[in-house]
Amino acid sequence: MLSIYQLKPKFQSLLRPYAKSLFDANITANQVTLAACIGSILIALLVGYLAQYQMIFILIPLWMFIRMALNAIDGMLAREFNQKSNLGAYLNEICDVISDSVLLLIFTQIDAVSSSLVILVVILSFLTEFVGVLTVMIGGSRRYDGPMGKSDRAFIFGVISFGIATHLLPLYWINVLLWIISLLLIYTIVNRIKKGLQEVAK
Repeated sequence: MLSIYQLKPKFQSLLRPYAKSLFDANITANQVTLAACIGSILIALLVGYLAQYQMIFILIPLWMFIRMALNAIDGMLAREFNQKSNLGAYLNEICDVISDSVLLLIFTQIDAVSSSLVILVVILSFLTEFVGVLTVMIGGSRRYDGPMGKSDRAFIFGVISFGIATHLLPLYWINVLLWIISLLLIYTIVNRIKKGLQEVAK
């Protein structure tokens, strides 16, 4: 199933010079991972506090792009500059879940949006990544299959936030979009389990 994650190699090639610069500056992959997580928390607090001003939501697509870049760079630092570590593996998964959760929970601050639906999306997003990691436990690889993986969610919620900030997206449509995203997340969970089982069966 097509996912934005499949574009990652091209994105990484564009960011490789920045990864080299960070390495030369003695910045580690784990530091980049933590910076992306702390940045997500700060953006979530700022946008959540000022959510009554729709224009503030423009910060989310801007941050989502920066966060995706930082996530790609920390991976390159780990793989290409010999910075892989067990701690890094923990930080990568934990920080991603924290970042996803806080950025999604911002939408509970919009009166027209169902908090229950937002929480459902947060839970399903967590399960999507949890299932991706579980494949490693049965002898497979970390699964990133779509259609609603981490990169896909970042893109979709970036677009939704842009629509909110520019008043192009009526707020009452967001609940419909959250239902669609929830269904796609459920499909992604099933797809990752299926692909994981197929992988280890080979």
